[in-house]
Amino acid sequence: MPTIALVDDDRNILTSVTMAFEAEGFHVHTYTDGASALSGLAANPPDVAVFDIKMPRMDGLELLRRLRQKSEMPVIFLTSKDEEIDEMFGLKMGADDYIKKPFSQRLLVERVKAVLRRSQARAEPVTAANKGDHMERGNLVLDPDRHLCRWSGEPVTLTVTEFLILQALAQRPGYVKSRDQLMDAAYDDQVYVDDRTIDSHIKRLRKKFKQVDDDFDAIETLYGVGYRYKED
Repeated sequence: MPTIALVDDDRNILTSVTMAFEAEGFHVHTYTDGASALSGLAANPPDVAVFDIKMPRMDGLELLRRLRQKSEMPVIFLTSKDEEIDEMFGLKMGADDYIKKPFSQRLLVERVKAVLRRSQARAEPVTAANKGDHMERGNLVLDPDRHLCRWSGEPVTLTVTEFLILQALAQRPGYVKSRDQLMDAAYDDQVYVDDRTIDSHIKRLRKKFKQVDDDFDAIETLYGVGYRYKED
């Protein structure tokens, strides 16, 4: 039974969303503010978390920032229509996805399931069927079976979504991947995301690699077309 943490100061949302997830077989932990959630997530880590952005005591962005210091737990943001800047900032900080309020509970459930499938796929043991996915591209080493990424021997910690996007790019260096193709690689067919979501993940990827190597430039932008991983 997967466990989900819901963090929102609106108790009506917590109640209705909890019922929706419990109907799908989830075990649910709820928190009404970021401060209590931070300690609760540390004591009882869930498989996936959903954070509202605007909350008392500690907002969702600060909660994610602190969480990312110790955990790569999949996180989805709930945002309001007027929080476009916050949601983009959230993705840059390492959120896996976001969904706008008011939202369909069915859509939220499907987004959570999609993030969980991607996360669980990275945790599957090595078998004869999936052995050989280990990838080396110049300074880059990717090991999907262990969800490990290294650049010039240094570890780079990626979220599930970031890892899948990078893997899709690095599979064929020199070939352009459109945003739609990267969406297909990182998200299930039934999950809709817009172009800006992919752009934000790319910016976050570049930032993480530049923290290891200031000269990192392996991910190229072709404006109006998409992205590609540079050939060695």
